[in-house]
Amino acid sequence: MTLPRPRAAVAAIPRYVAGRPPLDREGITSYKLSSNENPYPPLPEVVDAIARAAAECNRYPDMGSAALLDALSIARGVPVDRLAVGTGSSALIYGLLCAFCAPGDEVVYPWRSFEAYPIAVAAAGATAVPVANLPDGRHDVDGLIDALSPATRAVILCSPNNPTGPVLTQVELARLLGAVPPDVLVLLDEAYAEFVRRPDAAHGIAAQADHPNLVALRTFSKAHGLAGLRVGYAVGTPDVVAAARGVLLPFGVSGVAEAAAVAALKAEDQLLEQVEALVAERERVVAEVRSLGWGVPEAEGNFWWLPLSGAVLEEFVDAADGVGVSVRPLGGEGVRISVGEPEANDRVIEVLRGRIEHVSSDRGPRSRD
Repeated sequence: MTLPRPRAAVAAIPRYVAGRPPLDREGITSYKLSSNENPYPPLPEVVDAIARAAAECNRYPDMGSAALLDALSIARGVPVDRLAVGTGSSALIYGLLCAFCAPGDEVVYPWRSFEAYPIAVAAAGATAVPVANLPDGRHDVDGLIDALSPATRAVILCSPNNPTGPVLTQVELARLLGAVPPDVLVLLDEAYAEFVRRPDAAHGIAAQADHPNLVALRTFSKAHGLAGLRVGYAVGTPDVVAAARGVLLPFGVSGVAEAAAVAALKAEDQLLEQVEALVAERERVVAEVRSLGWGVPEAEGNFWWLPLSGAVLEEFVDAADGVGVSVRPLGGEGVRISVGEPEANDRVIEVLRGRIEHVSSDRGPRSRD
């Protein structure tokens, strides 16, 4: 019997694998450091906004998300016609590639980077052109430029790069934008922008004003602690934003999600105090891990990257599981560890200090910075 078959491109789409929850361990609290979630619970005023909006969930939300767009326009200093919102920044990336790419078009992006990129490219029917990162986890700017071709219709960048951690600098972004033809879309994924402390880091929203083919993408999932409600936004030229809005799922951002995001923007000063605490904890953890001799690239998100492979990678993941902490192995190339509760972070440090400190091979670049 012949059954309906999906397009060949759909059948070839890699499946997204979410971070594992921690294993329950008797007598200890388990922690999830595998999904880059914000460990702080929502602020009371955000919870109140969610409760009020939930009381009207029998009604469709505002399809235009006008209240959120107005709040974003004020908070980011960007006109509403340059803003689009969607169910996370990932959905906006999917929508933009769908709007601007066709079968045979090429999309250039760094790798290893966010796992959703190759999925989004394949879903749009385009051809993926991944470019390996430099050994220190940074984007290979020259390699990305060299990968451009007449078939290139979009370039995706990630700063800070998930999962390796480094940012694109202003100089690097300027070089890339100078090399990319003006009719090629450049998507700058800045999901972790609030955690960046490097002074020369690129700033997508500021750069977008001078580069019509650039789209800056942000999310409420990380710094604002709304990962479970799925809200993201894009900043671009009115024509590009209108194209994205045209293909995004109608009513995608729920009334509950919109209300929470508006409340989070109003309370952003408090949320950024939490971010500052997470940045301080990130710096403490990375410094401690480096002092033990493990190589950790520049870390500018709410996570850090441990380049591991083979038996060492497996042993580390198992050892973390053994103390009730789930981490995120990726592609046999390394492990991404979120910055979570201090107790969880300390357990990871102790695993690296004790259970596998005898292993000297296959650790990746050693650093004592």
